[in-house]
Amino acid sequence: MPKQTLRQAQGAEQRRSIKIAIVGVGNCCSSLIQGLFYYKKIKQGVPGLMHPEINGYKISEIRPVAAFDIDGRKVGKDLSKAIFAPPNCTKVFYSRIPNLGVKVKMGQVLDGVASHLKDYPEEKRFVVSKEKPANAAEELKKSGAEILINYLPVGSQKAVEFYAKAALEAGCAFINCMPVFIASDKKWAEKFKKKGLPVIGDDVKSQVGATIIHRVLSRLFSERGVKIDKSYQLNFGGNTDFLNMLERARLKSKKISKTESVESQLKNRLSYDDLHVGPSDYIPWLKDNKICFIRIEGRKFGNIPVELELKLSVEDSPNSAGCVIDAIRLAKLALNKKIGGPIISASAYLMKHPPVQFSDEKAREMVEEFITGTSQH
Repeated sequence: MPKQTLRQAQGAEQRRSIKIAIVGVGNCCSSLIQGLFYYKKIKQGVPGLMHPEINGYKISEIRPVAAFDIDGRKVGKDLSKAIFAPPNCTKVFYSRIPNLGVKVKMGQVLDGVASHLKDYPEEKRFVVSKEKPANAAEELKKSGAEILINYLPVGSQKAVEFYAKAALEAGCAFINCMPVFIASDKKWAEKFKKKGLPVIGDDVKSQVGATIIHRVLSRLFSERGVKIDKSYQLNFGGNTDFLNMLERARLKSKKISKTESVESQLKNRLSYDDLHVGPSDYIPWLKDNKICFIRIEGRKFGNIPVELELKLSVEDSPNSAGCVIDAIRLAKLALNKKIGGPIISASAYLMKHPPVQFSDEKAREMVEEFITGTSQH
């Protein structure tokens, strides 16, 4: 290829790139970054993707340009190295990550580190860096980031709000993968709408995870005329997320998010005593593997009892990365369309606690309409 043509091609690729920033360089971030390079190498077929392309945007066009964390084993390192630093423990499915030229900046701690973590070994918990926190909004501006992805720990109310504000100041779209309510909070939603910036949230679903399966089964029971009397979803795993959630005070929004996601699919809502959805325990040797048990008890024709029990075992972080890959490209599409505020279709399809709940079938239909341009949200 002639040099001029090569430069033109490189310039076109640069213009089409989707520049992302990430706060929280944990297991979910690791799976996401690994996926960006894994899918560049796939020559035939695209296993594990809901959308190989969205409005022409391929995964290969997503480019990390900034990252924030508070762990001393990650701060100051190139993102390509930081994603494999402790306490990250997710499976490595693509290790040949090139140097990204993205140095992980020290973030604001605020309420991002639970007090009980100090009682656990360093390789299992966060080790807070002594570096001075960077100015998040300024770093986002300097990097040229278009979209900020929030991967902060459950219970980090102040920290999530800090970075949502930084995104607004820097002019970035915001993808809120955690159960602190931003997209589904009217005040925050209005702030993003006024700025003309898209927000997708809150609390990312997995491709095939505990909540999506619980939702689908609950809806199936309900639509087939079965009266659900009781149900539970118990989750446990061995990553830092489950260790963090041992502090029950941090779980209020998480329980609301997961419970509302399931209840929204029922014709008749269950009482607090009859529906339990939430994390149950931390088992270190499971690492990033998540085990879920679901039980549904109901009554079918003739008031005859019916019971269902299910066990699910998944590697937790790659499971969410499949949804975030779509959220990034849908946020970029919203930026191109100059749409501010919550993206209702993307939030309903990809998040547990969106501003408006729909069935998963309807939400997917809405996403397809948003991609093709027949719907603006």
